Amino acid sequence: MVPDIERIIESIVRRDQDSVQLLLNSYNTQYAECFFFNTEEQERRKDLSAALLCFIGSQLQPAVLRVSLHTLRILSRDRRALGHMVTDSALLTLAHMGGITTQQDNIEELEKEEDGEVCRKEALKVLCNVIYNSPRAQERASALRLLQGLWESLKEEIWSKVPLSCHFYKLRLLFLLTALRPELRLQLQQERGVSVLTKALEQCLAVRWGVEYEVLTDSTQPPISMEVSQKVIEILKTLFNITHMFHRQEPDEEDAALYRHLVAVLRHCLLLSCEGEDTLEELQGHTVNVLSALPLTCLDVLVSVQVDQASHKCEGVNMDCVHNLLLFMNRRLNRGQKLKEKLTPVLNLLTESSRVHRETRHYLRQKILPPLRDVAIRPEQDSSLRGQLVRLMTHVDTDVKDCAAELLFVLCKENVSRFVKYTGYGNAAGLLAARGLLNGRMSSSNSQYSSDSDSDTEEYREAKAKINLVTGRVEADQPDPMEGMTTKRKKRHVTSLV
Repeated sequence: MVPDIERIIESIVRRDQDSVQLLLNSYNTQYAECFFFNTEEQERRKDLSAALLCFIGSQLQPAVLRVSLHTLRILSRDRRALGHMVTDSALLTLAHMGGITTQQDNIEELEKEEDGEVCRKEALKVLCNVIYNSPRAQERASALRLLQGLWESLKEEIWSKVPLSCHFYKLRLLFLLTALRPELRLQLQQERGVSVLTKALEQCLAVRWGVEYEVLTDSTQPPISMEVSQKVIEILKTLFNITHMFHRQEPDEEDAALYRHLVAVLRHCLLLSCEGEDTLEELQGHTVNVLSALPLTCLDVLVSVQVDQASHKCEGVNMDCVHNLLLFMNRRLNRGQKLKEKLTPVLNLLTESSRVHRETRHYLRQKILPPLRDVAIRPEQDSSLRGQLVRLMTHVDTDVKDCAAELLFVLCKENVSRFVKYTGYGNAAGLLAARGLLNGRMSSSNSQYSSDSDSDTEEYREAKAKINLVTGRVEADQPDPMEGMTTKRKKRHVTSLV
């Protein structure tokens, strides 16, 4: 039987800790996965959260404090029943219990408890839920300068040799604050956020440095654990929050060195293996997001590494990182879900990298646009990477369509005839029209590319005269509709058409 909330509140008022623990354990078990309540029940839950917030501020047994925070975590999932959890007092109480404060008295008392670490985790989980679910809590957290206390706490842990186990939840809270409050992104950027979070990545991944801007990657190392992967993901998400606003700005010498250092670590992230394919996909996805937010001039680090042990090379340049980006793009293409969110960042990254790095463009062109041989099928019907990207050129989402077309156009060195050759005029028309190139003129930016050749295969040369430029394939011969007609019938048929 589910305990009555009034009974729980009565036990809290009496300070009967044994009864509170028993009732809350039962309540948590019954309502842990329940999110739908009527108005009366929501009001009662608000009353319970108010009573618990007062209760946890008193001297409690560790087990009672833990179950009380667990109950608050369950209550905080429902944004309609937050009640007193969005007040300044509640936010400060939860922050102090989570180890976010410049006043050490409360933390020291909690640390004396044998399961204080568990309670800190629970408090941080509650705080994350409240911040996520309440715009009011987000505004008050900013006004109360919670980010400053959180950042100081994190920096202390990042620079220490033995980070606390609740490190992850502080990183999650940091991400939420910077994602939901624009002014906090700028504040963290000004607090050397990129430098410190890069250091946090190095610490999580036990990075070993070789020559300048090169992280040593050992393929014999076991996959990184799920716990480490989740911390890395939270760091990457926050890094994106504080770097994407500077994407189009030209960095000064100091910032350029900082971003190149970060790109070297991100390159390492792309080459890692993780426990679980989904975790690896998520980690690489957030890595791509950060890379796409950094200044283009700093991305040369992705290929400026030693080529001796490279598995993939192009013109004497290490292409391992580019190859992994290509595999990542292919996986996202095959999944076909949330293409705008999941696919456009890697398409943009490959496009911009191809535009500024000749070797990257050549390697991607070999993989995506190899010399044409089979011209009997339409480009969009091909099962290759080229075919998948050409199909996206007529996608209903404009961003997806434009990104796919732009990548192929750049791989063709923005040459109109070459672009039409690989995609068909019908598929290419959208991009060409947008650029005013439907008359076949060369792109104005074509001169920035090197003058390499585009050798045609023997199969393509033989079929070239028969290729329909609109569809991009050799069309089957159509039967003559007048075949077998007498001259008289032909004249009569022509007359009827007129």
